[in-house]
Amino acid sequence: MSGGNHAATRLDWISRRGGPLRGAITVPGDKSISHRALMLAALAEGTSRISGFLEGEDTRATAAVLAQLGVIIETPAPGERCVHGVGLHGLRGPSRPLDCGNAGTGMRLLAGLLAGQAFDATLVGDESLSRRPMRRVTEPLVWMGARIDTSEGLPPLLIRGGRRLRGIRYESPVASAQVKSALLLAGLYAEGETEILEPHPTRDYTERMLSAFGWPIRFGPGQASLTGGHVLQATDVQVPADFSSAAFFLVAASLVPGSELRLRGVGLNPRRTGLLLALKLMGADIEVLDERSSGGETVADLCVRHAPLHGIELPPALVPDMIDEFPALFIAAAAAQGTTVIRGAAELRVKESDRIASMAAGLRGLGVQVAETPDGAVITGGPLGAGTVQGHGDHRVAMSFAVAGLVATGSGVHIEDCRNVGTSFPGFMELANGCGFALAGA
Repeated sequence: MSGGNHAATRLDWISRRGGPLRGAITVPGDKSISHRALMLAALAEGTSRISGFLEGEDTRATAAVLAQLGVIIETPAPGERCVHGVGLHGLRGPSRPLDCGNAGTGMRLLAGLLAGQAFDATLVGDESLSRRPMRRVTEPLVWMGARIDTSEGLPPLLIRGGRRLRGIRYESPVASAQVKSALLLAGLYAEGETEILEPHPTRDYTERMLSAFGWPIRFGPGQASLTGGHVLQATDVQVPADFSSAAFFLVAASLVPGSELRLRGVGLNPRRTGLLLALKLMGADIEVLDERSSGGETVADLCVRHAPLHGIELPPALVPDMIDEFPALFIAAAAAQGTTVIRGAAELRVKESDRIASMAAGLRGLGVQVAETPDGAVITGGPLGAGTVQGHGDHRVAMSFAVAGLVATGSGVHIEDCRNVGTSFPGFMELANGCGFALAGA
């Protein structure tokens, strides 16, 4: 059971050297916040308006799932959603499987949300999502009293309704905001207190947003707890620009001589900005301007100018705060002078693709020296040659190699299988080419 059209068409790109990157751009809204805003607005009492919403395939898949569950979601304009909340117990059972597409965040969070419902529901996904591990979420949900059938820990997820959930104290073995968020969403329906303790602090979007929707919650770095039995009240959400999407431009402008690029209104949640600190350690020239608060999140403009980068030993403390940005960091490391050592990032092996293997293989194909390790890589920087690389249907891998093409010699970088870029960054090619990339379909 899968959303059959997801893998139907292959899309290839060629990325070549362009001009310096110049101008001011706004990247799409934060994907993580867009998913969560939809879900909490759906469970709230009243009507919530979401602006800055990411018009990506992943977030639209979540909106479509909620619509199947009886939530009315209007689109007054691109990037806006008007969600008519049905309350905590107002969702209705679906008549067919709920297709999450390529959205791992969507599926894992919906598993928590659906665990406490009165009806059965089945979550399915595309070919890539169907290979991603779900046991890390389903096991603690089962300990809370949920019943979830999986295919040996993989999707589809059949979630049985009518279960009484109870709060648990869960010491998570993995630092995962998705696991934490799924348990907090289930905790809304549980008797007693749900407490999650993490080995490393992860992004706290769900906690901040629950608070904004009026649910009592206690949280700090590495821990969060709430009790069931309260009410979510509708609120308006302004979604900041997605730091993960900004990451490609931060690296690109750092690498291309003569570049000066301003990225407007980027979300700077401290649990998200490890790449910013890593690039600065490598010598990047990135200025944070006009810092402000929006909906409980820190937002600022980022001005990045070309600067020669050098290799670093990445501090392990930064790893959990940049897990989605590693493909972009691999490109920065490949173009830097010296060696970059990455450890403690085994989580990358279970993303949309095995991102360590995908990036290492692609970089080797461009002549870069990369030694893979179980939880990272050792990358020796140097000139990038022309070549063909695999995107593996992974949006972040494809966009990272589009950045590599800016500094590659000869005929540039041919990137195969870029079809999933629209999951997180619709309009990437147009925005990139508008500020100096030379990116074309192949």
